[in-house]
Amino acid sequence: MELTDKLEILADAAKYDASCASSGAPRRSSEGKDGIGATNGMGICHSYTPDGRCVSLLKILLTNFCVYDCQYCVNRRTSNVPRARFSVDEVVKLTVDFYLRNYIDGLFLSSGIIQSADYTMEQLVAIARQLREVHNFRGYIHLKTIPDADAALIAAAGKYADRLSVNIELPTEGSITRLAPEKSVHTIKLAMGAIRRKLDEKAQEPRAPKFAPAGQSTQMIVGADTSDDQTILNTAETLYGSYKLKRVYYSAFSPIPQSPDSVPLAPPPMQREHRLYQADFLMRGYGFNAAELLPAAGNLALDIDPKLAWALAHREHFPMDLNMAEEAMIARVPGIGLRNAKRLVDLRRLRRIRYADLTRLRCSMKKIAPFIVTADYRPASDTTASEVLRRSMAEHSPRQLELWAQLQAA
Repeated sequence: MELTDKLEILADAAKYDASCASSGAPRRSSEGKDGIGATNGMGICHSYTPDGRCVSLLKILLTNFCVYDCQYCVNRRTSNVPRARFSVDEVVKLTVDFYLRNYIDGLFLSSGIIQSADYTMEQLVAIARQLREVHNFRGYIHLKTIPDADAALIAAAGKYADRLSVNIELPTEGSITRLAPEKSVHTIKLAMGAIRRKLDEKAQEPRAPKFAPAGQSTQMIVGADTSDDQTILNTAETLYGSYKLKRVYYSAFSPIPQSPDSVPLAPPPMQREHRLYQADFLMRGYGFNAAELLPAAGNLALDIDPKLAWALAHREHFPMDLNMAEEAMIARVPGIGLRNAKRLVDLRRLRRIRYADLTRLRCSMKKIAPFIVTADYRPASDTTASEVLRRSMAEHSPRQLELWAQLQAA
């Protein structure tokens, strides 16, 4: 098979893996030094950085052959899809060639399981080793860790990669047992724990050998099983606390033709994935916990964002006097972010906050107005029912196109 044909198959097969940001990677550059490549510490893989730059990543699988038969995976053993496999040298060549053509800033490399976990992990490590030691590549490298692989191989991967990730895929042990019987939650968490210990060792001893400076991440598939958002967020909260993950990524399940009966035939709403990302950001950045965002079983609201949903359910905190409230509470006001909360606290050291100050900070005034008090403003009626406010602020959910239905109708 030609290299371009392999690339077409294995790049397409990698699109289902969402955990491919490079936030937290150390800054490296080949400018004025030997070697090639650079990292800038921002998100890549066709993501936009805060200053508007689009950065990209070669995102491929080493192979989409796999000995596992995970029911939610397009590359499962029994799936009827075209198969391909790169050699170690082919991945190295593609990465270097693409970088020299200014197509990419780094490499995101995952793989199906071939022969054994150890054999597959050896191949991934060999690619990273060649890039770093033979080609002196200074760009970003993200390697997917095979949970069953030997600890020495995981340690070697962390020597060369900026970030490692171990995908837990599903939020409950029961779902993993049912849909991915060859995988083990215990093994996955052992691999996460081994990476955390290595990261802790490096943090305690700065002169210790480098190990995955951008940390570790994982991914959960949304909608492949019956788990609700409360279960997903509780699992994410546990993973953050136990393994110090940098990120948990959420990927909406994508059914394909000839999907097994054990998984749904229709995808979940794309808005559900979006709301989980918003809730996750609130847990990581704003001090919310999962129980605050979803105190009862069920899913996050699709018509309003999680912070607005929390505010409407806790009207006892509102309207909030921005000239008196603590910074952490100001950040919980719908329409005010962390940066603007700090700016408001800095401003009130000089003078009292006025309504026009929020306009100048480009806050979402329609969203913020019912929840704040300033020196010259108070809501006309702060007793408006939460349900009335919700209806006035609800978003129109985008409709997801049904690609396969259109193809079949044609």
